[in-house]
Amino acid sequence: MASTTAAEAPAAETSDAELTIGGMTCASCAARVEKKLNRMDGVTATVNYATEKARVSYGKGTTLDDLVATVERTGYTARPVARPTPGTHAPDDIAAPHGPAHGPDGDAGGEPLPSATAPVHEGPGPDTDRTAADRAAAEALDALRRRLVVSAVLALPVILMAMIPALQFDDWQWLSLTLAAPVVVWGGLPFHRAAWTNLRHGAATMDTLVSLGTLAAFGWSLWALFLGDAGTPGMRHGFEVTAAGSDPASTVYLEVAAGVVTFILLGRYLEARARRKAGAALRALLGLGAKDVAVLRPATTPGREAEEVRVPVERLLVGDHFVVRPGEKIATDGVVIEGRSAVDASMLTGESVPVDAVPGDSVAGATLNTSGRLVVEATRVGSDTQLARIAALVEEAQSGKAAAQRLADRVSSVFVPVVLLLALTTLVAQLLATDDITASFTAAVAVLIIACPCALGLATPTALLAGTGRGAQLGILVRGPEVLETARRIDTVVLDKTGTVTTGLMTLVRVHAAPGSTEAEVLRLAGALENASGHPVARAVAAGAAAGADGALPTPTGFTDLPGLGVRGTVDGHDVLAGRDQLLADAGITLPQSLAAALTDAAARGATTVTVGWDGAAKGVLEVADTVKESSAEAVAELRALGLEPILLTGDNRAAAEAVARAVGIDEVHAEVLPEGKAGVVRRLQAEGRSVAMAGDGINDAAALAAADLGLSMGSGADAAIEAADITLVRGDLKVTADAIRLSRRTLSTIRSNLFWAFGYNVAALPLAAFGLLSPMIAGAAMAFSSVFVVTNSLRLRSFT
Repeated sequence: MASTTAAEAPAAETSDAELTIGGMTCASCAARVEKKLNRMDGVTATVNYATEKARVSYGKGTTLDDLVATVERTGYTARPVARPTPGTHAPDDIAAPHGPAHGPDGDAGGEPLPSATAPVHEGPGPDTDRTAADRAAAEALDALRRRLVVSAVLALPVILMAMIPALQFDDWQWLSLTLAAPVVVWGGLPFHRAAWTNLRHGAATMDTLVSLGTLAAFGWSLWALFLGDAGTPGMRHGFEVTAAGSDPASTVYLEVAAGVVTFILLGRYLEARARRKAGAALRALLGLGAKDVAVLRPATTPGREAEEVRVPVERLLVGDHFVVRPGEKIATDGVVIEGRSAVDASMLTGESVPVDAVPGDSVAGATLNTSGRLVVEATRVGSDTQLARIAALVEEAQSGKAAAQRLADRVSSVFVPVVLLLALTTLVAQLLATDDITASFTAAVAVLIIACPCALGLATPTALLAGTGRGAQLGILVRGPEVLETARRIDTVVLDKTGTVTTGLMTLVRVHAAPGSTEAEVLRLAGALENASGHPVARAVAAGAAAGADGALPTPTGFTDLPGLGVRGTVDGHDVLAGRDQLLADAGITLPQSLAAALTDAAARGATTVTVGWDGAAKGVLEVADTVKESSAEAVAELRALGLEPILLTGDNRAAAEAVARAVGIDEVHAEVLPEGKAGVVRRLQAEGRSVAMAGDGINDAAALAAADLGLSMGSGADAAIEAADITLVRGDLKVTADAIRLSRRTLSTIRSNLFWAFGYNVAALPLAAFGLLSPMIAGAAMAFSSVFVVTNSLRLRSFT
């Protein structure tokens, strides 16, 4: 189903919260935290390793402090994410921490492996608030880079001396020890600290494997140097790609210990930087808002005009009037009450062409005023704005998990204990089979190091970060990963007509003049009369007349509104009638054959007609219709190219519906369907075995959007439609429907390829390590770059067009 119905909605006593989790270093960490939270009564939690966030639903008997305490007892830190309320823009990641300021091991000043991926999702508030969490993440990335650089500089000579016997001078092994010790102890400190913390809590993660492997290799080397023969001057040994046997008393693994730490730090750094890039689109979106605004306040001196007062945007209230000058960003959502301009909304909708804004038009916050001065009345502020709602939808999608990822998480949660058992089994089996302690030890260490499940944990989140972030830039908001899985199965797209395929606005499309009259004359007199009416058809005629008139339309006198028939009045001395053909018939006016034929043709096209006459004679027929959007025909062709069958669904009459369908290339039409019947049409199609997507924009489409397998709401539509949909198309252009489905399919395809390679990597590498076919250092490099591959593959989504 596209969304949860009211009957299925969570009980009112259920609360939702988001926590920032600190100290996680791999997917199994996230699995542990998630498992602990879900064991609490009435708690449902999802923990995302890539975003370092936990989304939690909890009942009355649980508090935020309980959730934080549970995470801290698991060995990690947690703090609630502050949510801005309407009228404020408190940054989400600036919240009072719960519990002491320490690392995951509980020691003051503890330093878990730095993370640079915590995304900022603040409202458009002041710079100091908006960038605080982002700055902290950047500092963490810098710290990780420094640790990597120092370790690499020290480890490189150790690796080269071990791999190239010609570089092994007398006592070279002692220089190797001097250089490798800081790498293993200080460079690998985050791994050792995390492993110790996990051990204290009775758990094991990827850090446990790295710490055990590197400390085992380093410890063996210390034993061989101080108690064995490896410290003898003149000692030499070559480098083997496999776990080749040699004299254990003269074998050192310093290059393995230093190399593995360096390679894994490199992998972590590249991974963190790439994950940060994956979330850059959302951070850029969230930084679009204006920082201050010129609000109009009543003048302090009687008789003077209102004064402009520059205030921070978070102090803006609903109902305030504010000024937007050319080149400035519109501070918040509102309605233009004065001025005309062109507004560039590309940052929200992806549409590059500026849209005209005149009094009465709605404008969105963070869009750019390109030309004239505007006075806008604020209608939404804070978290109610379109920008804030877009950010919330995007982050909600990025926090979810696809079904394939949930399977990967279950694997990761049991993977580390299984690997520890496998390493022990490898050691014993190799010893029994070969009686070679060096080769057996090397194979066991390689198993410990090669088995990192990080790539599994990164497969879905990084693809979601990149895919949904790119979607936000293009005006495509995906509600969650389950939507991606649904989009892959869609074979039918039901399109609402009004506002989706068509503009939703009545427009003058044709003018037919009777013999002896001109089109310009018919349009001028009819437009002048209709200009005094408020009927939608009348407004369309008046707008068409005004556009074609050289000057202002004349003002009618003796205007009379005839409900159900039309209008009557005097224009330029002529007694003019405009309305249904019945109006002229009642006045004793007969239509000439040419106008009667025009009426028949217009009815066949589904157009609304206005007959015009004056001075006792019929003078013309005007056709008014809801025009097809310029891009609709191309959009339908793109949907067909994706293997989807488009269907038109409308409450309009069949003639109008079929005319629109012919214009855009749709074969199947369901017309004259009442609002409550639209969901029924969707269900009938589903009963035929079709997987149905529904695209609509009105309140009357909400039930059908919810009933469809995939609901696509045009962002220009009603809030009810947007809430019921799975994907919101901010631009309101039907072509984006095809883009949304292509992006969904591409993102899901990326997730699946990530998981395939992550699983395949572990399945292929573990047996090689267990049988002694990989040296620990090669295993460490391969493990580090498996995560980098997954993240890099996901980043390709940023180039989606």
